[in-house]
Amino acid sequence: MMISTYAAWLASILFAGTMTYAGVKDVATMTISNRLVAVLAIAFALLAPAVGLDVATIASSVLAASAVLACSFAFFALGWIGGGDAKLLPVATLWLGADLALPFLVYVSVIGAAVTVALIQFRRVPLPVVLEKRDWSSRLHEPQSGIPYGAAMAPAALLLLPESHWFSALL
Repeated sequence: MMISTYAAWLASILFAGTMTYAGVKDVATMTISNRLVAVLAIAFALLAPAVGLDVATIASSVLAASAVLACSFAFFALGWIGGGDAKLLPVATLWLGADLALPFLVYVSVIGAAVTVALIQFRRVPLPVVLEKRDWSSRLHEPQSGIPYGAAMAPAALLLLPESHWFSALL
């Protein structure tokens, strides 16, 4: 096996695992760590050339992620999303690449809408006693706590990962 194949496997596992962790952590704590976002950004910078992505592909990914970063920070400034969400969205876009940026944003929007509707319904009923003693469920039940969009970004990223340049390098 070539080094690029190992790097592609490592990248795919790292991205899938990190996005899954971010989604679960966001539901549990309503936070997405800056370290997690930094690890993904640094890992992309190291693994993209190792996989054999050309300069144009890397540049277009950076450009797409930059556009998403500008929009997500505007959404953060308006109070529509949290700071962790505003950072995770562009770094996930960076990993998926420019070709999958629009499908990723659409998937995040659709899954995010489903998560939002589910949380609205969840917040309308009394919290079961078994969940009252759990910090994460009590926090999710509070209408003022917001929506954990990491829970939408993770499955959207995982759905598109097989179509990404990371998987193309494996074939």
